[in-house]
Amino acid sequence: MAIVYSTKDVHPRDSMAYWMEVVAAGFVKLAMTASRTFNGTVTTGSIGSLGVSTYDTDAHEVSRGKQEISRADNDSYFICLQQTGKSVHLQGDREAIIGNGSFFLFDPRRPFSGALAEAGKMVAVSVPRHELEARTGPGGTLISRALNSDNPLAGLAFGFLTMLPERIDALDESAAPKIVEQALDLVALAFSAETQDGVTLSSPRAAALTILKAAIESRLHDPGLKPSTAAAAAGISVRYANALLAQEDTGLEAYIIARRLERCRRALDDPAQARRTIGDIAFSWGFSDLSHFGRRFKAEYGCAPGEYRRQRA
Repeated sequence: MAIVYSTKDVHPRDSMAYWMEVVAAGFVKLAMTASRTFNGTVTTGSIGSLGVSTYDTDAHEVSRGKQEISRADNDSYFICLQQTGKSVHLQGDREAIIGNGSFFLFDPRRPFSGALAEAGKMVAVSVPRHELEARTGPGGTLISRALNSDNPLAGLAFGFLTMLPERIDALDESAAPKIVEQALDLVALAFSAETQDGVTLSSPRAAALTILKAAIESRLHDPGLKPSTAAAAAGISVRYANALLAQEDTGLEAYIIARRLERCRRALDDPAQARRTIGDIAFSWGFSDLSHFGRRFKAEYGCAPGEYRRQRA
């Protein structure tokens, strides 16, 4: 995810006009008002059929009326996830109040208005209309419906989608279709739980595997994460969890360790974390025994953690 637009090098009097061009190019055309000292930065990328953008902006108000809609042909929905700040959005007859950890569905084919009350950060994921509606049906009942991560399924969907921006560059393109499928299945499940409507997933096993992986990913830092607690968090048995992962030639315990090792490897690769000790990194990702971590790391990557870090210094 590279920074593609920022107002920091734009004169304050031109920042609003510039930002409206940015939003029109990466999101949709909107009318917008804010203070003259408006600041904003957007990073953007894609994975498979999903577009993923992160907006870090000052407070502002937006609207999208018939004039803006008539000038565009947009065949996507946008899932908007509030990471920091608070915003209010109105579309159709529904108002969504979005705080940290909440998200909503935006339909660019319909009039819309919204306001970010304070500086904040939002991730917007564009989803092909037909791919989402294949799972949820027409999106009219879903737009501007606030889903809060206090709800377990909504929380899993929020965590999965907001992890995408920092991982897009490292993901193998061959994995993109499965990642997109799992993301859309999880979003559909979250909306289904909110509306009590039925959804059509790619398969029950795929949906269960998506939930299982998201549950594990969000708990990797917890040394108490074991196969039994991971399966319980996903609402399935350990036996079924192992059966799901067997199709990827792994098991529940091995998958948890592999994900923890990968997190540690990334930390050792990161120059910004060069001052952290190996023990601190290992413990922060759920390992409770440094010797055990060292043996596992060497078995996975062919050298000890310290040697791995020195090779990349």
